[in-house]
Amino acid sequence: MLLLRAVLLILVLPSHGEGTTEGPGVPPPLSKGACAGWMAGVPGHPGYNGAPGRDGRDGTPGEKGEKGDPGLVGPKGDAGETGVPGVEGPRGFPGIPGRKGEAGESAYVYRSAFSVGLETRVTIPNVPIRFTKIFYNQQNHYDGTTGKFHCNIPGLYYFSYHITVYLKDVKVSLYKKDKAVLFTYDQYQDKNLDQASGSVLLHLEKGDEVWLQVYGDGEQNGLYADNVNDSTFTGFLLYHDTY
Repeated sequence: MLLLRAVLLILVLPSHGEGTTEGPGVPPPLSKGACAGWMAGVPGHPGYNGAPGRDGRDGTPGEKGEKGDPGLVGPKGDAGETGVPGVEGPRGFPGIPGRKGEAGESAYVYRSAFSVGLETRVTIPNVPIRFTKIFYNQQNHYDGTTGKFHCNIPGLYYFSYHITVYLKDVKVSLYKKDKAVLFTYDQYQDKNLDQASGSVLLHLEKGDEVWLQVYGDGEQNGLYADNVNDSTFTGFLLYHDTY
């Protein structure tokens, strides 16, 4: 391409011996339009892009636009620290009284207990055994003259007896209101001391009586007690009745 452009340029330009000014006998150069064989040169390559111009000055701020629509609600943030307690407010009006509650148990403690022992080996069948050795009888609910416990506080009671058996067999029953409710029988072993016992829970009403007695004939009254062997009768209140 460069070679072709050089050839065309030689053909168009005047020769080296020709002048460039008009003179006598020298014909003036022909204009482009007068030369029927004139040809335009090949267009050159486009030039390189120039460097970007400098930024223009900032324009004048425009007018404030209209308020846009509310955006979507964002996620809940973390809880902040507890603030300082505020000043105590004024006292409110009294509320409506509530319903009356159920009656509670009395603060009074109900007590009824006794523990007694046998002082003599002589017992009579079919009558209450008189335990006259008093271990505990602070409320005096046990009567040592009759051998009976008298109920003064209605409720649930626990009764027990532990007897020593010597020389004869023993048949003992625990009575409540003239009715035997518990029976104990021990067959005496020759030349030995036996032990027999019984216990029971009974609900008593005020005025009820409880006692021990030997039942049967006199051959089964081997209850025994001395200074080293005891026969005992015990009872106490577990729960009093509530109304």
